[in-house]
Amino acid sequence: MPHLRLIRPGRNTHKRYRQAKPPMKILISPSGFKESLGPAEVATCIETGIRRVLPNAAIRKVPLVDGGEGTAQTLTDHTEGELIQLEVTGPVGQKVKSHYGFLGGQAHKTAIVEMAAAAGLHMVPKTARDPTKTTTYGVGELIADALDRGAERVLIGCGDSGTSDGGAGLLQALGARLLDDQGCELPKPANGTTLTKLASMDLTTVHPRLHEIVLEVACNWHNILLGPKGVARVYGPQKGASPEQVELLERALDNFASVAHSKLGYEVGLLPGSGASGGMGAGLILLGAHMRPRYEAIMEWFGINDLFEDCQLVFTAEGGIDFQTPNGKIPSDVANRAKAFGIPVIALAGTVGQGADANYQAGIDAFTSILQAPTTLDKAILEAERLVTDAAESTMRMVMVGLSLGMGYESIATPKTPTSALSFRDFPISPVTQIS
Repeated sequence: MPHLRLIRPGRNTHKRYRQAKPPMKILISPSGFKESLGPAEVATCIETGIRRVLPNAAIRKVPLVDGGEGTAQTLTDHTEGELIQLEVTGPVGQKVKSHYGFLGGQAHKTAIVEMAAAAGLHMVPKTARDPTKTTTYGVGELIADALDRGAERVLIGCGDSGTSDGGAGLLQALGARLLDDQGCELPKPANGTTLTKLASMDLTTVHPRLHEIVLEVACNWHNILLGPKGVARVYGPQKGASPEQVELLERALDNFASVAHSKLGYEVGLLPGSGASGGMGAGLILLGAHMRPRYEAIMEWFGINDLFEDCQLVFTAEGGIDFQTPNGKIPSDVANRAKAFGIPVIALAGTVGQGADANYQAGIDAFTSILQAPTTLDKAILEAERLVTDAAESTMRMVMVGLSLGMGYESIATPKTPTSALSFRDFPISPVTQIS
């Protein structure tokens, strides 16, 4: 009878296990960290951390976006398209370097315009954050350039805005004439305060190609222009508005909605998406844009449902995880889709906030903050690359401990379609927190 040797779990168990098993297949699909790292940078940091533990892991990186910062770069890279660099009017009126993209392949006539690249909050100095004075003029300049280059479809990503001008600046940049009660054209670039003087608008002078293309807006479907849940009262304070400025913006946007009503024949103030990006959604509605939920509009370009067919573990990430994350945030959507394949999901977050445990029911199996000690936001932003990398490494090490201890333990990732997808039992990763 051959001699059998029992190997007890110890320091080298995970090393021997790695040698006996094929490379682990890991999907990295994070969002970005606002005012810090873009989605692609976060994905690279996570990969670096994982490879410190599993150098030979089979890793696929698919950074994800929802219309905010990094959307143009990420979609252009993913489709092997072309990123267009140009100078436009920034949110506080100065010239800034900006960009948009033309997608690759059969979608080469589709332009992706990210409003945050020309009017994002991160472009407004903290000492100058006053949404009554910021403008979307530069976003209109990006769209105009795309039209001049032959775009047949323009997808506008709304998110992370630093403006509350109702899209008035954008309209001006595209040729619209905004007029006061004397019929005089209002100064360019228009801002939130400008809207208090708006009496009428002339849209017959807009860029001629706007009538030849498909104009789509990827936006937060729940954002409306007016009222207690509107642009001024919900987002004004987040952009630096005082209580007095909030009231000014509400009056200004209400006036803008009245003028829009006279042009369209219906109210826009409570339409889904009208409040996107400081009311820019309302301005785009005036141009005949199709409003779409931002995640749906963006995700179709990633073929997201095909990402999980051949992986064993998913890493995702976002700047913050809390009770709101299950309501359409990227980590939650990734987790929901992964559950159909029985794949465990780990999320890294800049901060873990109130009610974050709701994410366990939403499909995220484990989450952790990248912060290692009490710190300031500014310092965390400066050190974000190191923090994400270190967090990915330490998390992966815990996964390996679970592998060495957890053979045969029950999975926390129950597949919805176990007959057609890789089961958790095929690769039994058991997070330490689940072992009692």
